[in-house]
Parts: sequence; C-alpha cells; structure tokens
Amino acid sequence: MSKNIFITGTDTAVGKTTVSILLLKKLEQLGYKTFAMKPIASGCTMDKNNHLVNEDALALQATASIFKPYPVVNPIALKEPIAPHLAAKLMDKRLSVALLTETITAHLQAEADINIIEGVGGWSVPLNETELFSEVICHLKIPVILVVAIKLGCLNHAILTYHNILQMKVPLLGWVANCIEQDALASSENIETLKQWIDAPCLGVIPFRI
Repeated sequence: MSKNIFITGTDTAVGKTTVSILLLKKLEQLGYKTFAMKPIASGCTMDKNNHLVNEDALALQATASIFKPYPVVNPIALKEPIAPHLAAKLMDKRLSVALLTETITAHLQAEADINIIEGVGGWSVPLNETELFSEVICHLKIPVILVVAIKLGCLNHAILTYHNILQMKVPLLGWVANCIEQDALASSENIETLKQWIDAPCLGVIPFRI
C-alpha cells in the first residue's frame, strides 16, 4: 500500500470527505497509523478563536489516528465557497503548483503509515491562470483514488477524469462509486458501465444515505 494517497473526485460535492473518512476508519481497524490533510479548503467559517476552519477538514482531523493542530491539517483556508483560485484572489493570496507542492510535502507526517490527502473540487481544478491542482499530484507522484458521484452525467465526468489521470501518468489505485441521489435512474447500470471503461478496481459502492 502506498505511503501517501490522494483522494480526488469527478466534481465538487461528490463525497471525497466521506470516502476519506471511511478509508481512515478501515485503515485504523487494520492497525495502520493514519494522518489526513486537506491542503486547500474553500468555504471556511470563523471559529470561536476567529480562525478560518472548514467542516470537511475538521472531520478529517477528528478521524485520523494521528491528531495534529488544524493549520497542519488545512494549511490554506479560504473563506468563500467558490473555486480556490477565485477564493484566494479575494483574500489577496495566489496559489501555485510550487506553493502547493511545498505545502503538502511540509505537512505530510513521517510517523504515519499512510497519509490521506483530500483534494478540493474536481481533479482539474485551477490554481491560477495557467496551473492545475492535478499538476501538483503528478509532480509528487502520489497515487490516486477517484470518487465518482453516481448521477446523470457521471459516465462522461468519470471517463474524462480517468483518461486525464492516465495521460498525466499518475497511478490510479482505484475508484469508488458514491450514490448521492436517492432515485437516480440506472445507478447499477452506470456503475457496471464504469467498470468496463475504467481499467482500475472499483474499491467500493457507497449506497444512498439520507
């Protein structure tokens, strides 16, 4: 198993945090020491100490077996719930591949058997006018788990994302089907179709939960 694993998705709000938490819990049951981080988080709110925090990052912090202060878990906290490069601009910050590469490298925990790194938005989310977050993961050579939200349009999103991961020569450990809609048509058929088109194991199917 890889020392570091990057959790990405076909879009925003597809269940990356859900999958990250399930993976952390399973790894701990298997006896692994884990750390989880969300390098960038958009949509942060002020806590009682007047610090920006993100709900997903807090969940990762609470679940990982190795507890670290919030700024280690989420080094770049952005206020507005919009694309990170836009949220950063509103705070007079500039994101870049160099910055994110340095940030992730500095915050990975050597004491962890496995570090889980959760992305922001989808695989190809921009960092600035010319760079994508996916370039950071490519540069660091971190293997990926792809989360696919099973809904209308998921086949196109998943297959395009899969092929881009292949083109960038990033190892794909597998993918997870997350059934996010209660009455989604042809959910099982979509999952079976993706099994035919994605040459990586389906690591699990998460049923719809109210």
